[in-house]
Amino acid sequence: MTVPSSLLPGRLIVQPITADGFAPFGSLLERPDPEPRQDHAALIENGRPGVALNLALIRSEPFAGLMPLRRLEMHPVSSQTFLPLSVADYLVVVAHDRDGAPDPATLLAFAVPGHVGIHYRVGAWHAHMMTRQDPGTFAMLVYEDGSADDCVFASIPPVTLVDPD
Repeated sequence: MTVPSSLLPGRLIVQPITADGFAPFGSLLERPDPEPRQDHAALIENGRPGVALNLALIRSEPFAGLMPLRRLEMHPVSSQTFLPLSVADYLVVVAHDRDGAPDPATLLAFAVPGHVGIHYRVGAWHAHMMTRQDPGTFAMLVYEDGSADDCVFASIPPVTLVDPD
């Protein structure tokens, strides 16, 4: 069950991720079962024909405990995928959109096992990638051309993540 942050002003409790809880923001990329291959595991979206797919390697630093989260980002014309390469587990923070900005009352924080990837749909507000204990590496896929349309940032009221683990 997801707990809206509005119940805990200034604090956001991290909860285990589920496909249903994450569905409004994208999809989880998990091991194909029972088949050895799963085609079209996520809808890769690109709203700008001619813009190339960027495969980037991202180093993620561990969650900083008491440091509050102050901003979110979203990609208005591209979906974005993170595939953990060397990650034990990590945190994902998301929020619904309200009038073109993240709605702080809808913030959710999820703990994600290191064998599960994340696919954000176009326009999903989310925080930067944060591992839980040790630095980690992700492969990231996003359509980018270096323009302002690649990524939009928005400030949110400071919120501290409460990670029960």
